[in-house]
Amino acid sequence: MLYHLFDYLDRTFDFIGAGVFQYISFRAGMASFLSLLISMVFGKTLINFLNRNQFSESIRSLGIHGENDKIGTPTMGGIIIIISIIIPTILFAKLDNIYIIIMLIVTIWMGLIGFMDDYLKISQQNKEGLKPKFKIFGQISLGIIVGAILVFNDQVVVREFENTVSQENLISELKYFDSKELITTIPFIKNNEFHYKWLLPLFWHDYTWILYILIVIFIITSVSNGANITDGLDGLAAGNAAIIGITLAIFSYLSGNIIFSNYLNIIYIPNIGEIVIFCFAFVGACIGFIWYNSYPAQVFMGDTGSLSIGAIIAVLAIIIKKELLIPVLCGVFFIESISVIIQVTYYKYTKKKYGRGKRIFLMAPLHHHYQLRGIHETKIVARFWMIGILLAIITLATLKLR
Repeated sequence: MLYHLFDYLDRTFDFIGAGVFQYISFRAGMASFLSLLISMVFGKTLINFLNRNQFSESIRSLGIHGENDKIGTPTMGGIIIIISIIIPTILFAKLDNIYIIIMLIVTIWMGLIGFMDDYLKISQQNKEGLKPKFKIFGQISLGIIVGAILVFNDQVVVREFENTVSQENLISELKYFDSKELITTIPFIKNNEFHYKWLLPLFWHDYTWILYILIVIFIITSVSNGANITDGLDGLAAGNAAIIGITLAIFSYLSGNIIFSNYLNIIYIPNIGEIVIFCFAFVGACIGFIWYNSYPAQVFMGDTGSLSIGAIIAVLAIIIKKELLIPVLCGVFFIESISVIIQVTYYKYTKKKYGRGKRIFLMAPLHHHYQLRGIHETKIVARFWMIGILLAIITLATLKLR
């Protein structure tokens, strides 16, 4: 909104200082600052409102030390994150950019699903909330919408240049062609472009878009549920989401810059640089939320926040063609999810075979396992953040290590 206003003032009246809004770096910085400010200021107001109306989730007894201290802590704090993302994005991003539109849809859509889940948990005072089939339906529907836009919208393309890109010939006319090919990149592999049509027989190539949408649905569902599972300790999910958001912002900037994308030999995606503004608003919102969510938490993000940040991360990775890096970049989410799958599968297997279920971990997801081993919550969160930073560094290393 402000971009379009100052762009008009700059072109029409040569308004002093309006030209600075042309720079993505400036608008990204302002979006980050504003989202951080909103989350910290609005957060306190929302927490007081939630406390007054007793919007607190019932705490399931897990036999973990200190869990009773969390009783009465309000939930639905994810509203803080969502509002802190949406307002700066609307103010500082180009609202006619298809990628910004996609990310706003994702944020609002999953925020509403999470909100309904949290509200039902509070109103019914149980841990069930929204039935899993409705939650999955919402995730699948979002996957179909995002996948269809990425497949059929004319603004979503990858650009290949016919002549060599350099700082000098940027001034002259560069010859290029835009492609609607459904591709991604394989990490650590030279000439690492991967076409999704390669997964299908030649006579099915015209239907690659169906496979692509199914993959988008799977990624969104998996990552959003992974973030939801990870949100079990104060500051754990929000902190790791901020680390992932910064990494995706770097990838977005590089993929949207002709010189850098050519130098690093990565896919150039026209207009994707605008996503940097959304990423920085996302990071600022997560960091601001940690102000109130760090131990001892004054508010929980609930499914309103965890489902949203998971879906946001998934779609960001998809649109910048880095979805195959998700198991690495989102390694904490991935490990937490896998620990649950392993625990449940092994328990059912041993119960069927021996008549008595056995467990690999003391408790799943993994962070509860370490809690039962006597490690304090803050130490677990700090160590998981360190792992998240290490995984982010490894992810960025794929830009050159091939």
